[in-house]
Amino acid sequence: KTGALENITNNPAQDIFPMWAPNGKIYFVSERTSRANLFSYDLATKQTKQLTHFMEYDVKFPSIGPGAIVFEQAGQVWRLDLATDKSAPVAITVAEDSVSTRPALVNVSRFIEGLDLAPDGQRVTVVARGDVFTVPAKDGPTRNLTQTQGVHERSAVWSPNGKSIAYLSDATGENELFVRAQDGRSPAVQLTTGGDTYYFNLSWSPDSKKILWGDRKQRLRWVDVATKAVSLVAENPDAPIFDYSWSPDSQWVTWVRNVRGTLPKVMVSSLADQSTLTVADSSYASSRPTFSDDGKWLLFASARDYRPIYSDTEWNHAYQNMERVYLVALAKDTVSPFAPKSDEVAIAKDDDKKPSDDKSAEKPEKNDAAKKAVVVKIDADGLADRVISLPITPSNYGPIRMVGDKVYYRRVPGGPVGGGGGGEGFGGGAATRSVIAVYDLKAKKETELGNFDSFELSANGKKLLLRLGKDYSLIDTPAAKIELKPEAKLDLSGLELRLDLPAEWKQIYDESWRQMRDFYYAPNMHNVGWAAQHDKYAALLPWVATRNDLTYLLGELVGELHSGHTYVGDGDRAQAPRIKTGLLGAEVSRDPASRAYRIDKILHGENWQTKTRSPLTELGVNVHDGDYLLAVNGTPTRDLANLYSALVGTVGKQVVLRVNAQPVDEGAHDVTVIPIGDESPLYYDNWVQGNIDYVSKQTGGKVGYLHIPDMGPEGLNEFVRRFYPQLDKEALIVDVRGNGGGNVSPMIIERLQRELVMINVGRNGTPTPNPRDMLVGPKLTLMNEYSASDGDLFPYRFKTLGLGKLVGKRSWGGVVGIAGSLPFTDGGTLMKPEFAPYAKDGSGWIIEGHGVDPDIVVDNDPAREFKGEDQQLDRAISEIVTELKTQRQTLPPIPAWPDK
Repeated sequence: KTGALENITNNPAQDIFPMWAPNGKIYFVSERTSRANLFSYDLATKQTKQLTHFMEYDVKFPSIGPGAIVFEQAGQVWRLDLATDKSAPVAITVAEDSVSTRPALVNVSRFIEGLDLAPDGQRVTVVARGDVFTVPAKDGPTRNLTQTQGVHERSAVWSPNGKSIAYLSDATGENELFVRAQDGRSPAVQLTTGGDTYYFNLSWSPDSKKILWGDRKQRLRWVDVATKAVSLVAENPDAPIFDYSWSPDSQWVTWVRNVRGTLPKVMVSSLADQSTLTVADSSYASSRPTFSDDGKWLLFASARDYRPIYSDTEWNHAYQNMERVYLVALAKDTVSPFAPKSDEVAIAKDDDKKPSDDKSAEKPEKNDAAKKAVVVKIDADGLADRVISLPITPSNYGPIRMVGDKVYYRRVPGGPVGGGGGGEGFGGGAATRSVIAVYDLKAKKETELGNFDSFELSANGKKLLLRLGKDYSLIDTPAAKIELKPEAKLDLSGLELRLDLPAEWKQIYDESWRQMRDFYYAPNMHNVGWAAQHDKYAALLPWVATRNDLTYLLGELVGELHSGHTYVGDGDRAQAPRIKTGLLGAEVSRDPASRAYRIDKILHGENWQTKTRSPLTELGVNVHDGDYLLAVNGTPTRDLANLYSALVGTVGKQVVLRVNAQPVDEGAHDVTVIPIGDESPLYYDNWVQGNIDYVSKQTGGKVGYLHIPDMGPEGLNEFVRRFYPQLDKEALIVDVRGNGGGNVSPMIIERLQRELVMINVGRNGTPTPNPRDMLVGPKLTLMNEYSASDGDLFPYRFKTLGLGKLVGKRSWGGVVGIAGSLPFTDGGTLMKPEFAPYAKDGSGWIIEGHGVDPDIVVDNDPAREFKGEDQQLDRAISEIVTELKTQRQTLPPIPAWPDK
């Protein structure tokens, strides 16, 4: 056996599932035809033959056995005879009780999609598992208002008069608006027809006569509940309109316009004359607009606090926590709550009326309805001059609500991203706990009410709905810090419905198809005949028996678009409980003679941080390479079928190991360690450091090396961790092989792209480049077929900007962008490619479906790679050393000191 490698397929298509048969042929699945089919390669004749010719559905998951290959196609099992190359379906009858698809009465409180508070706070609408419920604050039954099967109702909102609940439903096959009585005693009324896109959240007008909503066609519209007439408020050619609300007199709508190339601005549109005013222009990013309940003010969050943070790693800046809550006086004669005040003596006039003894003068108003109706007056002239800010801590704010003299808001401080803590929405980092607070304009004082994830005030301002994690509580609107009592927690035990899984799965299938239709970046859907694709895979729905089956089918459907990032997953599916096995951070092997386990190699890490802690290297643990593990928690390892059977469930727990330099008990000693659950960070760290050392050794210390595993916070951390300590190198190899993508490649490219402008030097100092923190010298990027997404974009940017050569294999080829999943009834996810790059000269679409071609193609031989040889890295070293001979850039010596 020579270990020599022969490439038997070499075409742009994907060739997978190789199977070596005794007849001297290698069988595999290839996508070189319009569908994935089975092929064979004859080792003697070197000929490739297509064996199946399916045109509608792909061949999947082949498995070879004596004389035949079985595979899945169109939901059936097929058998291909190796002697004849003929295939036929296998008749399979499974006697089963369809337990997984039986209707069942289930509690759906785990699948809450949204809540809305009744105007008086006595009930809460809850959307869960596609149905609309109302839950009492304390007493009474939970009501399922819709009770539909295979329908997704969402965005349920209570009318301000308390009579009705509006919601979105796809009962017709498209998104439409419905309204029904809040007690559910009368049938639902459909308000809209002709739905042709995705609809965003509903908003009732305060007079309960109109409902506002935005959609994916970037319109903002409202419907008259009585006449069902639909009117347009605004259209935005640059982006959908998500952020909107009504004025208290129901005659104005405020909304946020996102404009390409500028910052989002706050608009106000009149229903009376269809005019639109700009309240907060694009000088600052503004959002979350809302009118005060008295109609005198428009409140919004805006990023206007500029307080740069200087980086600890280099001379650079960032901005965080830039927002405050702002108020704009809509009428010129509105008095600022922060206007100067002076106590003066009141002077009586002769004609002042004497105190009346009329008892009727002391009578209170009958009710709130007797109060004068609010009329919103907006003086367009000078609006920008009437903006004031609340004197509160700059942070991130929203939602906002003003009732009387009190402004309620949610504050979310920005913080570190990634594995640290804080940083809402970036890179999966845990968000800093948000604060619900109120600012009293009379007392000029802010009161923090507590740490909660979200809040909603009732329309009358007397009740407050709070969410903390998965718990919801309803309380009287407080004036001081909240101390929740158990009885305030909403009782969700009544959120029950009869679940028809096949009907739900069909709805999820249809909605997935619609969402892709409405959000996919290319309106022509790549000309794949999207309607026909729906019907093609819908034909397989009757055979879906589990949520995993549905996920698989959805993957096949969206796969027809031939795009990357079309991910499907999650949902309500059975999952086996997982018990983590403790790991020691070492490679071990069994000694045949003693049956003890030998420690062949301890993986060294960085024990000051949890992620790369190596248990056998911690302080006080006296263990070395070559030692033997004789017992685990008193159980002799010679009695174990497998060492790790004794480490099941020990992650983070103390384990006593008996260790000796020889596989005998005499002279052994015990050590206590705490196993880890994942050794991959240790292997990764050792691999990277090994490459750094190898490159340095091969180049005489002249060339630096770093690897970027992804383009998220962890990848950024790796870059910063490895880049700055190597700025003294003369050249750099940047390795993005296996990079899983993200969005930080522009930040990294900016640092690699810096050009020398001047050189700084001080007394007795060493010359340093300016700008600082740059590596002067040639650079090179290593890439392979697993450089994906932003890992594709990095080498493209690197090459386009002329930063150096690309070495390795063509990258993955998936750069269409995603923006998160929309809600599904069972918590499933669907990622929709919503934007894609094309060439800066307009010549065409780039990267997607092909990848980025390297300047120098090098494919690692698997046999040699298994032995530890990295041909791609060796070629990169060879290239960069050659470049150093002709392109070496060193700082010129210090000139003669000035003579003045």
